[in-house]
Amino acid sequence: MDMQILFWTTGVSFVIALLLGPLFIPFLRRLKFGQAIRAEGPQGHQKKAGTPTMGGVIFLVAMAITAIKFSDLSSELWLLLFVTLAYGAVGFMDDYIKVALKRNLGLKARQKLIGQILVGVVLYVVMYYTGMIDMTISIPFINAQWDLGFFYLPFLVLIVIASSNAVNLTDGLDGLAAGTTAIAFGSYAVLAWWTSNMDVAIFCAAMVGGLIGFLVFNVHPAKVFMGDTGSLALGGALATVAILTKTEIWLVLIGGVFVVEVLSVIIQVISFQTFGKRLFKMSPLHHHFELLGWSEWRVVGTFWTAGLCLAVSALVLYLK
Repeated sequence: MDMQILFWTTGVSFVIALLLGPLFIPFLRRLKFGQAIRAEGPQGHQKKAGTPTMGGVIFLVAMAITAIKFSDLSSELWLLLFVTLAYGAVGFMDDYIKVALKRNLGLKARQKLIGQILVGVVLYVVMYYTGMIDMTISIPFINAQWDLGFFYLPFLVLIVIASSNAVNLTDGLDGLAAGTTAIAFGSYAVLAWWTSNMDVAIFCAAMVGGLIGFLVFNVHPAKVFMGDTGSLALGGALATVAILTKTEIWLVLIGGVFVVEVLSVIIQVISFQTFGKRLFKMSPLHHHFELLGWSEWRVVGTFWTAGLCLAVSALVLYLK
């Protein structure tokens, strides 16, 4: 019966997103909330200028409505909704500054980081004072627990910030971030169901349905982009799911595509600053493959496949 609820949750969220798209996308066009394309990116992306952004609202609304409808409204669900929508709000402000105020870089890096840290700290405080916090982390494969004590606070905040920024970096091609996060949330829906975290599983299922519905409008050629509104929210949500299910380390494997994208940026910066050479043609990594001549569909399909393999591998290893 529980699994049946997850299927219903996914389906209803998908339908809501599918219905919202044709209503919300023309609204964004009327407001002239079109994406500005940075000149230093791949030149082929310049034709995407003006595509409506902030489309993350579509799957966030679909997810929230469906999760509230099908869940038991537990503390875990409210925490997930809080972090997701709070990070979405930070992203929304960033997008709004870019498209409405015509400041292409959006929020200053310091402003965005402060917002991300504050949400992470609030998450920790609420979990601490409601007795939901567990200062230990599980070490995969050796069945060990590591008690971090007070240091769990910076660890928690770091995970949420790193995850949100990793998904944000991955959101560079049509359908790339939406597809890879849908796969990750699908994996977590099964994992949470297996460990009887039903409201967490329902949240993940609702996110999967919303993202698949959004992909109808976001696959190449995209009719709408999720913007930071969507990408920051997705990353924050993934991290919070990992925290609530005590699978913080497993997130590295389940979200392996996002980890690789971040590492490609870090490696590129270190290589250039140390040796004066770029290891990749462009970072994040998906741009490197684009500049090698791969079509956008091929890059996205390859990354989706990699994400699926990693997520399935994590599930098999975790559940065995």
